[in-house]
Amino acid sequence: MTDAAALRRRTQDLLAAHPPATTDRTDFLKARFDAGLAWVHYPEGLGGLGAPRTLQAVVDAELEAAGAPDNDPRRIGIGLGMAAPTILGFGTDEQKRRFLRPLWVGEEVWCQLFSEPGAGSDLAALGTRAVRDGESWAVDGQKVWTSSAHVARWGILIARTDPDVPKHRGITYFICDMTDPGVEVRPLRQITGEAEFNEVFLSGVRIPDTRRLGAVGEGWKVAQTTLMNERVSIGGMRIPREGGMIGPVAEAWRERPELRTHDLHQRLLTLWVEAEVARLTGDRLRQQLAQGQPGPEGSGMKLGFARLNQEISGLEVELLGDEGLLYDDWTMRRPDQVDFTGREAGYRYLRSKGNSIEGGTSEVLLNIVAERVLGLPSEPRTDKDVAWKDLAR
Repeated sequence: MTDAAALRRRTQDLLAAHPPATTDRTDFLKARFDAGLAWVHYPEGLGGLGAPRTLQAVVDAELEAAGAPDNDPRRIGIGLGMAAPTILGFGTDEQKRRFLRPLWVGEEVWCQLFSEPGAGSDLAALGTRAVRDGESWAVDGQKVWTSSAHVARWGILIARTDPDVPKHRGITYFICDMTDPGVEVRPLRQITGEAEFNEVFLSGVRIPDTRRLGAVGEGWKVAQTTLMNERVSIGGMRIPREGGMIGPVAEAWRERPELRTHDLHQRLLTLWVEAEVARLTGDRLRQQLAQGQPGPEGSGMKLGFARLNQEISGLEVELLGDEGLLYDDWTMRRPDQVDFTGREAGYRYLRSKGNSIEGGTSEVLLNIVAERVLGLPSEPRTDKDVAWKDLAR
């Protein structure tokens, strides 16, 4: 199934058998998955047809024109952008069959249990322990900055299974049931007043070995697939021209001529061009993805995403003057997704401060770009061959 015309016919057959206007939303999404039109580049039986990734746009255009429902990708972005490609790459056949369909349909929300209070930028230094006990693992530790943990059914988790080897080699990757005994989710209130992030405490959580992804001790290798896909999903999102953060600023500029100054005009022009360059670069990156797995180039996109968001939101606050200092609601909420463009300028300004931290700090991503994209010498790492248990903490 590599022909665009054949994919259009298959999509039209789906629409004829399940008219969007009269079919339950979830039932339609399940039928779409079963027809191989969820991820066309995934294998048959797992939501795809083994077709080139570039042909997904053909399917999406047909469905959008017919008014078909989507799977609310912003709400389930961690599952779509991080968990799914990791399960596809390292999961067993049984794991793929169990998790991919409800993940894509949106019946099960996922979260990411990676960062810890003492292992954020240096993620490989994580201390959450998983100890083998027969056919299961007992997990104890703390995770932090966990988006959507309060609504998630499943979490992708990395834990230390061997403290006697260097930090990158003693990690194993698991799928954690967030409803299991011993999993406690606590809100982390942010500068915006909301708590979209959480801290997660794991106390004697039992994870069956059947929910391990990859080999024991090779969790860092598996996690690289997750991290590379995460940075592409954050920095390389598909958006229209003037989509994202630049849109509200451009709209305010057109509708409020009394706010304009020469200096603001020059800054807006510069940022508009940079936003368009970033959008087109994201398109190119997605085309490269069609030829294989994401590489370190996604780190560069995520770097640009953070810097642009912060500069654009700062410009918007300045453009609006006193209005830009207003903030509509400090109520403590626990949203299940981030809405950058659905709220006012003050929210965008405050929330964008986290863009250079989440999904990999800008400082770490600069090192990745320098070493893995530009080929510059690596920084000295004195702890590279030291057993994790012997590291200074």
